[in-house]
Amino acid sequence: MSRRQSGKAKPGEVAGFLAEIIRNIKLVWRLLWDPRVPTWVKMIPLGTLVYLLFPVDLIADPVLGLGQLDDVAVALLGMKLFIYLCPQDVVAEHLRQLSAVRGEYRAVDNPDALSEGSAPVVDADYRVLDE
Repeated sequence: MSRRQSGKAKPGEVAGFLAEIIRNIKLVWRLLWDPRVPTWVKMIPLGTLVYLLFPVDLIADPVLGLGQLDDVAVALLGMKLFIYLCPQDVVAEHLRQLSAVRGEYRAVDNPDALSEGSAPVVDADYRVLDE
């Protein structure tokens, strides 16, 4: 039975959706402060924020659930539109930085530098769990 048939989202799907929203919020924040993004594009999140704070909505807020749904839709649409209109090389650079693994590691520029026949070594902390 698929999610559409059952009507319920799996916890992993919800967590993935929320993680993507958080990642996009971080991306928007970084892009807002990047001087390579045109000023007119930076007006999109500002316009979205003004809409959310403005007392007139597409659907009245007293209607429980539906009133907040248009606000969420406008916020998500504004975020996606802003990211779409930003220079894609700048977006890709910030996405790489957001997904970079924090910690100490060493990148090997030349994979041939590893001696032939030897497997790459991963030096990391570990613990053994009883099965």
